[in-house]
Amino acid sequence: MLKQLFTWWNGTTFGTSFTLFRRRAVMVGTDDQGNRYYEEPVASASDGRTRRWVLYHGIAEASRVPSDWHGWLHHTFDTPPTDAPLERQTWEKDHLPNMTGTPLAYHPKGSLAQAGAGKDIDLGYEAWSPEDA
Repeated sequence: MLKQLFTWWNGTTFGTSFTLFRRRAVMVGTDDQGNRYYEEPVASASDGRTRRWVLYHGIAEASRVPSDWHGWLHHTFDTPPTDAPLERQTWEKDHLPNMTGTPLAYHPKGSLAQAGAGKDIDLGYEAWSPEDA
């Protein structure tokens, strides 16, 4: 309960929950990661568009929003992916969130973050110097 009161990165805060309840936001759907998507039923008077939200399941990280839901959140698509899913191309890969800073982050060959780092480094490399030119 204290996390909900004082932190926004652990899900919804009381303020967000109150806003969703007060505005009577409608849950439109969820994605594969458990993120929930909401929309106001009435468009705002200022720009004529409905307000849309995502409530993250777990840590609030924008890279966890798949491209089809991102398009819906930013009014690129009017219909949510639950009603009209985007057609997947044969060359498209599954959505992956940004793994930087996690144990699943990509570490290229020779990276100091890899186990046994430094053993497979190519020692044939010569640094360029201006005197060589």
